Amino acid sequence: MVSRLYAQKYPPVLLCTLAALSWTWGPVTASRSCSETRHVYAEKGYSTNTAPLTQISGEHLRLCPQDYTCCSSQMEETLAHQSETDFLSAIDDTSQFLLTTFTQRHHKFDEFFRELIDLSEKSMNQMFTKTYGRLFTQNANVFQELFVELRRYYSGGSVSLTEVLSEFWSRLVERVFSLVNPQYQFSDEYLECVNKHAEQLQPFGDLPRKLGLQVSRAFIAARALVQGLATGRDIVNKAAKLSAGAGCVRALMRQWYCPLCRGMPSLRPCHALCLNVLKGCLANTADLDTEWNNFIDALYQVSEKLEGPFNMELAADSISVKVSEAIMHMQENSIATSTKVFQGCGSPRLAPGRSRRSPKESGGNRRPFRTFSPEEKPTTAAGTNLDRLVSELKERLRPMRGFWVSLPHTICNDKNMAADVTNEDRCWNGQTRGRYLPDVTGDGLMSQINNPEVEVDMARPDVRTRQLIMELRVATNRLKHAQAGQDTDFMDSEVEEGSGSGGGGERYSDDWPGYRPYSPPYSKPPLNPQTPIKPPRVRDRTGSKWNRSKGRSISAVSRPAFFSLAVLFWLSVMVTVAPMWR
Repeated sequence: MVSRLYAQKYPPVLLCTLAALSWTWGPVTASRSCSETRHVYAEKGYSTNTAPLTQISGEHLRLCPQDYTCCSSQMEETLAHQSETDFLSAIDDTSQFLLTTFTQRHHKFDEFFRELIDLSEKSMNQMFTKTYGRLFTQNANVFQELFVELRRYYSGGSVSLTEVLSEFWSRLVERVFSLVNPQYQFSDEYLECVNKHAEQLQPFGDLPRKLGLQVSRAFIAARALVQGLATGRDIVNKAAKLSAGAGCVRALMRQWYCPLCRGMPSLRPCHALCLNVLKGCLANTADLDTEWNNFIDALYQVSEKLEGPFNMELAADSISVKVSEAIMHMQENSIATSTKVFQGCGSPRLAPGRSRRSPKESGGNRRPFRTFSPEEKPTTAAGTNLDRLVSELKERLRPMRGFWVSLPHTICNDKNMAADVTNEDRCWNGQTRGRYLPDVTGDGLMSQINNPEVEVDMARPDVRTRQLIMELRVATNRLKHAQAGQDTDFMDSEVEEGSGSGGGGERYSDDWPGYRPYSPPYSKPPLNPQTPIKPPRVRDRTGSKWNRSKGRSISAVSRPAFFSLAVLFWLSVMVTVAPMWR
C-alpha cells in the first residue's frame, strides 16, 4: 500500500534520478557495492570473510581517510603489510639489473683471467720443453712456483708481486749459474754471493724491469677489477635488503591501498605523491649516490686500463717471451758475467772429476735460447676476447650511475605503481580523486625535513647505509690505486717508481707501441767485491715467505732503494742462468 502511494507521488523518471544521485549523496553512499574491492582483495590471496559487501562508516580506519569504506580494520592492517611487501619487491625487481650484471661480469672476468694464467703456464712449458727438453724439465719447478704465486696473488692472497718476481729471478740465476759452470761445486753461501753481485751486473738488460712492470700492473688491475665487481654485487645485495619503517608503511598504504578501501581499486596515486612517499622511504639509500658514482667511475676507468696499457692478455703472453729473451741476453754475456762473479765471490771449488773450463767451453754443445716466433707465442683464452669483455662491461656500467638517487623515479614511472605525470587531475592525491598540490621534496636524508608524506628522523642516520658508504670508499680507493699500478695491500713495494702523481702507469709504457720510451732512474754501479751489497736472503723455498706477515722486513725509508736493487737483482740472476741453457 505504501509503495503504491510512493509510486503514485513520485513518477518513475524522478525515481531514476534519485537512484543516480545516491552515488554522491552522503547517507545514500553507505549502500554502494564493494564488489570490486572484494574481487581485488581476493585476487591477492586474502579471504573476503571480513570484507564488507557494501560501504560502511570508516571511523575504525587508522591509516586511510575515515570516510565510507570497503575495508574492515583487519583488511586495512593486511593491506598495510601488503604495501610494504610491494615496496620491497619493487626495490628488488628494480635492482635486479645491477645484481645480475655484477654477478655475471664477475664470473666472466674471473674465468677469463684464470684461463689466461693457465694458458700462459701451459704455453711456457710446451715451448721450453720443445726447445730444451730434459734441461728444462729438470728445472721446471722454478717456473711452476712462479705461476703458483701469481695465482695466489690473483686469488686475493697476501702476496707481494715484487717479491714473487724477485725470488723467481733469484732462483733462476742459481740454477743457471750452476749449469753453466758444471765443472764447479757451489755451496749455498757461494750462490748467495752470486745473487748479490748479479744484482749489479744487470745481465738481462731492461727485460726484467719491463716484465715486472707489465705483469705487476696487469695483475693488480685484473685483481682489483674482479674484486670490485664482487664488491658491487655484495653492495647491491645489502642495499636492496631494506626494512620499511612505520612511517614509511603508513605512507605506502595511504598511496597504494586507500583507493582500494574507497572502492576505487583502479585509481593510481598521483606521480608527485608517489615521489614524496618513496623519497621519504628511501632517504638513507639516496645518500649512497656520491660514493656509488665514484665507485662506478673507478670500475669504468680500471676496465679501460685493462684494454689499454694494463692489458692482461699481453702481460700473460709476455711472461715466457720476455723470460726467453732475458736468458738469451744473459747467455750472450755469460763469459764476462761469470768472470766478474768469480772476481767478486772468489774461485769456486772444482767438482770431483772435473777440469777447469770456461763458461763458453762448458756449454758449447747446448742449444742457445732464442725468442719465439709469433705463431709459438701463448694464445689468449679460446673463444673469449678481453676487448669484448671490457666493452660489454662499460656498456652496463654507464646506466648504473645515479641508480640509488633515481630509484623513486624509476618505481613511480611504472604505470602499476603511480599515475602518469600527465594525469594530474584524475589520480589519487592521498584523500580523494584530484590534483596533488604539495611540492616534490629533494633527495637524501637531509632533504626530508619538509616531506609532507613521510616522517623521517634526520637525527639518526641509518647505520647500515653508513657502513655501505665506507665499503664503497674502500673499494673505490683500491680501484683508483690500481689505475696507477699500485696495490693498496703493498703500497710500499708495488708502487711503480714515479707513479706517485697518479699517472705513473703511462710513464712505464715503453713496451707499448706509440708510447714514449722510459729511461731507468739508475745507472749500473761497478762491481766491487769490497762493497757490501745486500743482506743474505732466507733460502726458504716455500710460498708462505712472500706473505706480508713473514717476509716484509724492509723499512719504509729503504723501500724505494729496495725496488731498484730488486730490478738489478733480476737482471743479474738471468746473466748467471744463461750459460745453463746452452
